[in-house]
This record gives sequence, structure tokens and C-alpha cells, in this order.
Amino acid sequence: MTSMTHEDPEITGGVDTHGLTHHAAVIDRLGRHLADREFPATVHGYRDLLEWMRSHGTLGAVGVEGTGAYGAELARVLTAAGVAVLDVDRPDRKVRRLRGKSDPVDAYAAATAVASGRATGVPKSRDGAVEAVRVLRVTRRSAVKARTQATNQIRGLLVSAPAALREQVAGLNRTALIRTLTRLRPGADLPTPMAATKAALRRLARRHQVLDEEIAELDAVIGSLVRHAAPELLALFGVGPETTGQLLASAGDNPERMRSEGAFAHLAGVAPIPASSGRTHRHRLNRGGDRAANNALHTIVLVRMRYDERTRAYVARRTKEGLSKKDITRCLKRFVAREVYRALTHTPVGHITKIDLAPAA
Repeated sequence: MTSMTHEDPEITGGVDTHGLTHHAAVIDRLGRHLADREFPATVHGYRDLLEWMRSHGTLGAVGVEGTGAYGAELARVLTAAGVAVLDVDRPDRKVRRLRGKSDPVDAYAAATAVASGRATGVPKSRDGAVEAVRVLRVTRRSAVKARTQATNQIRGLLVSAPAALREQVAGLNRTALIRTLTRLRPGADLPTPMAATKAALRRLARRHQVLDEEIAELDAVIGSLVRHAAPELLALFGVGPETTGQLLASAGDNPERMRSEGAFAHLAGVAPIPASSGRTHRHRLNRGGDRAANNALHTIVLVRMRYDERTRAYVARRTKEGLSKKDITRCLKRFVAREVYRALTHTPVGHITKIDLAPAA
């Protein structure tokens, strides 16, 4: 008598994420729909979702929509359980017009995208110092915007303020202006324009001072975290704490998810796009990717173009060859992306080819 050992079928999962609930679905190796179910977006709900998927077979991978938003914690739970998680883009409008829109449809579409190989992006782990830098930078960015708004409101009120008040602060720089306005004494007669304007300006100036202190505290904390997380990146010429924080946030706690420095260049929007036609052979700027990371690289390039002798020599040589400033900047940003990728992933120099400025085009 012979016996056959039954093996669990290999399945693939997909999850359509929302703020309060997640809808999960599983398919088999042939893409057939097996089951779908809704779970609450809670710690217990995540565990139940994982157990439910595994009850249908051997779970190979799970495609999750919105791993940077509603699906962030679910991705962390699945990864901690040893499940391969892939980030799935939401269907575009054309696909939704053809196939309709519902939570089960989106969950099955996420699973199908993983099974077919269309979805290959590994999400950010969001479980380390880089995530701490990111959330603190969000707070700092909002504080900077609020301080700028307060400054603009002060300038606007001074334009229409009584002449005696305008003359009192005329010619003062921002620091002296804020210090002077905080010492204004509006008095108790607020119905008068002079007293009301003084009261408004004093409140705005004090708000500006509070925001200054908050930004300084955040800079100190973020700077410490950045120095600990990426000392090699900070050591590069023209790279400061602000640009380092942005590049870290764009790469994530697991920069190894980027398979090559070319992948990082695409992420930052600095991979050159062919724009050749006929006898014209050229590349153009890449307007895709993470624009905040692109802006950080652009800032580094501007610093180097002004203060780095090697970069200035490169700009002079390429200018003689007929390249425009825009094309030269594009080449330099691509080169800086190579250096940044090497610093983020601790890749040895020998593992990246063509690191000289000459082939940066």
C-alpha cells in the first residue's frame, strides 16, 4: 500500500487598506479567487487576518495597498511574522472604469498584482531611527511654515499700521523686529486701531519666538539622530543635517530594498530620460520620483557648484563642450545620487562602476 502526503497549496494574499478596516483576499497559484474577508484595523485584527490567510494554504507573499499610510502597521506585523510584503499601487481610473470598484475587487487585484509579478516594490520597514527622523521632520516642517506665516502677517499688518508705529520699527532686521514687537504695550483701549494693531503684532511676535524655540529644539534632536543614523552621508561634501534627513526619509530604514544605485536614482527622480530623435542624441530631466529627495540632491549640487573646486572644474569643462547649465546640473545630480546610495547602503566603491565625474552624463 502506498500513501500520498498532502501538501498545503501555495497561496498569495492581497489587502485593500482603509482607516478602520482592511479587506483581505487570497488566490491560488493559478490566480483563482479562493476567499475574501474584512478585518478591523487593530492589533488583534492584523493577527486574525494573518491567521485567516494561512488557514487557506502556504502563504507566499502579500500585496498591500498603502504601505506608507493605512497599511503601514499591517506591513510591519506581516513582516515581523516572516511574510514577504510587497507594495501595490492602487488601480488607476481606467482600470476601475473597466472592472468596477469595491473592497473585494481591490483586494483580489492586489493579490493578482503580486502573483503576476507586476508588483515588486518592497515597502519601507518604518521601524527604526529613520522613521523617527521622518516624523520629527514633519513636525519641524509645519513649525517652519507657521513661523513664515507669522512673519508674513506681521509684515502685512505693518503696511497698514499707523505711521507712528511703522516708524518705530522701520529699518529693523527680523530678529530686532520680533524683539521690539514683543515689548509693545497696547494698553486697555483696544477699540482704537493703534492699540489693536499693537496687540495683534505683539501676539504674532511672541508666537514667532515660541516657534523659533520649537524649531531649534527639533533641529538639535534631528541632528543627533541623523549623526547616529548616517555619519557616512553627513561626511559627504555639501550634505548637511537637513538634506541628510530628507534623503534618509526617502530611502527608509531598509535602504537595501533598492536593488541598485540606478533604482535609487529613479526613486529620487534623477535617472536621465532619453530624449533623442533622428541625429540628436540627448537626455532630459526626470520629473518623476520623490521630489523632496530630488530637491535635496539639487541643494547639494548647488553647494558643490559654488564651493567645491572639483565640481567647478567639471562645470567649466562641460560648458566648453556645449552643455547647458540645466544639463550639467542633471549630470551632477546623477553623480551625487551614486555617492548618496553608496553612503546609505555602505556599498564599497568597487561595487559601483563609473563613479568619476566624467561619465556622470
